[in-house]
Amino acid sequence: MSTWRVEGQYMETCNCDFVCPCITSNLAARPTEGDCKAALVLRVDKGEKDGVKLDGVKFIIMLLSPGPMAEGGLTVGLIVDESASPEQAEAVTAIASGAAGGPMAAIGPLVANMAGVERRPIEFTVDGLKRSASAGELADFACEGIPSAVNEGEPVVLDNVFHPVTTRVALAKATRSRFRAFGINWDDKSGKRNGHFAPFAWAA
Repeated sequence: MSTWRVEGQYMETCNCDFVCPCITSNLAARPTEGDCKAALVLRVDKGEKDGVKLDGVKFIIMLLSPGPMAEGGLTVGLIVDESASPEQAEAVTAIASGAAGGPMAAIGPLVANMAGVERRPIEFTVDGLKRSASAGELADFACEGIPSAVNEGEPVVLDNVFHPVTTRVALAKATRSRFRAFGINWDDKSGKRNGHFAPFAWAA
């Protein structure tokens, strides 16, 4: 298996109420809606696999868990930025699916259905504590971090968490979520649902 490394920024929203019971229970709790529908966008700021530079490549992992995540049965689909070259798309697909090892391979035993790969233009915007992402008609989601009363301009964070992207995530509320991909459908603008964001660094 090849060695590779990617690092950058990530953000997600899901259909769980804030704060998501999955993140505070090591994935053992039942999601607040019974199932969990989530979208995770990752922007590679610096990365490489098998000689293929991945700087600037963006991709979205769509996820559906029919119950507590730790019980498995997950459906996972991938959206890769349309501007990525075929070689870049192949590399991030291997990384995001866990086929190339690394953090996503750790949740492999929980995945029952790899629903496929779509290509769309992906936008990912960072503005202070606000994050937003979109991928054509398939996904449009955003969140805003909970501001820290200790360090101005920084979010409240959860540390030492069991999460495939990173062990330290900002607490955030989803400001909108629209998912229409891989049979994962969700619409919400209540401002009461869960979100997270963080820098990430993956390697294998």
